Amino acid sequence: MRGGHRERGDQSNTIAVGSRVQTTDSPPKTGVVVEDFGDLAGVQVIIDRDHIAQSRRWAIMLDDGSLVFHDAHSLTVVDR
Repeated sequence: MRGGHRERGDQSNTIAVGSRVQTTDSPPKTGVVVEDFGDLAGVQVIIDRDHIAQSRRWAIMLDDGSLVFHDAHSLTVVDR
């Protein structure tokens, strides 16, 4: 679902694949949105019999090389 879907993070910024974003984590981290999981966001992902995770909308490649997953409410679009 690359690039076809957009989601509002707040009223002034639109998140899309290629957007430079900052997380609301403490401390905040910056990176680039690399994938949009669209309709798959919110689905439960079974990792093993003891661990179940909630899928997130956006995959972000952080500046430190880590890959993280977030929903729009925990991201802010930043200037390039």
